[in-house]
Amino acid sequence: MGPIRKPAGTAAETTSATVEAVWRIESARLIATLSRLTGDVGLAEDMAQDALVAALEGWPRTGVPDNPSAWLITTARNRGIDRIRRDKVLREKYEKVASEMELSGPEPGPEQVAFDEDRIGDDVLTLIFTACHPELSAESQVALTLKTLAGLSTEEIARAFLVSKATISQRIVRAKRTLAESEIRFEPPAPEEMGERLGTVLGVVYLIFNEGYSATAGEDWMRTELSAEALRLGRILAGLAPAEPEVHGLVALMEIQASRFPARIGPDGDPVLLMDQDRARWDRLLIRRGLERLELAGELGGSGPYFLQASIAACHARASAPEQTDWDQIVGFYDALLALRDTPVARLNRAVAVSMAGDPGRALAIVDDLAGDRRMEGYHLLPSVRGDLLEKLGRGEEAAAEFARAASLTGNEQERKVLEGRALRASKGFSS
Repeated sequence: MGPIRKPAGTAAETTSATVEAVWRIESARLIATLSRLTGDVGLAEDMAQDALVAALEGWPRTGVPDNPSAWLITTARNRGIDRIRRDKVLREKYEKVASEMELSGPEPGPEQVAFDEDRIGDDVLTLIFTACHPELSAESQVALTLKTLAGLSTEEIARAFLVSKATISQRIVRAKRTLAESEIRFEPPAPEEMGERLGTVLGVVYLIFNEGYSATAGEDWMRTELSAEALRLGRILAGLAPAEPEVHGLVALMEIQASRFPARIGPDGDPVLLMDQDRARWDRLLIRRGLERLELAGELGGSGPYFLQASIAACHARASAPEQTDWDQIVGFYDALLALRDTPVARLNRAVAVSMAGDPGRALAIVDDLAGDRRMEGYHLLPSVRGDLLEKLGRGEEAAAEFARAASLTGNEQERKVLEGRALRASKGFSS
């Protein structure tokens, strides 16, 4: 769909802004409900976009309806039926769907539609699992999730991940085609598949959050709007699956990490690392919510990777100053995490904790062992951590070389500046 032309005029612009706000809030519910009615996520999204265009054209004249969600679903259903009836290809494919929508769809008008909130909740949950179906590549899962569940435009997604709009469009089209050609039904996964699929869903949401927390490339240190969308998705998922401790663990982790955003940029606009941050600037409301969510996850029997990572984040959040951090407890949490999911990144993070607990020499040995792991090739944080450890051990010249290597590997301009600055300081410390 091409760019939407908004009616001119202050009142019209205000209404258009309202339409866009409603779309951000309601798009996931709308597409989920339409996907259930049609059995096709691609068709559902097209119908939802038709309803959005109708709202942008009509609401500036008629005003925003009392029940925008109901108006959108009714309009989308009616326009979808009309489109199917008009288009020969669509008619042959979806004739039965159109008939069923006419029979089961909302009756009198947009304002009289009664929604079953439990059914809508189930629809959104099903859409989350459909967008993260294992038939789709990881890149397609992220793109489809952001498009259908976060309500982001193709251009916004492309900008967030620093790829072309055409690339994102291809990923979304490919994802929809895969779902259609594989005849993947719009239904929750079977109970025996739920655990594996839930892990995929949580992984996609956290991947989106992390890209916002620390951008892999580009000029910006963070993309907070991307993390906000991931946190919103996580909260939706927690509301739809309230008995799953790992869902609450992930939300707790994201809330606690998001609390640091105000302190991650200094007055001069430069990035500020965790141990240098003014913790008075951390968002206490988000910390409180994260700790409460973590407690709930524990009461539900939480012991998974996200619960443990949230527990590590909580150790930082509870310390009013860096020196008050319980690093021994953090090492213990990493030990438990590695027992569940032994990854080189987790081992690298554990090495940092071991160093902060007072043993940088032992930590360096751990990092040196990781250097031979092929999965860490090109991972800039490995030489970055190694540089930090060498600097603590008084080996400034070696540390400077490691920081410089890390700077050459990162794709983020702000992070490169930080690492180049550390290399310069380490070099000066050695020369003095």
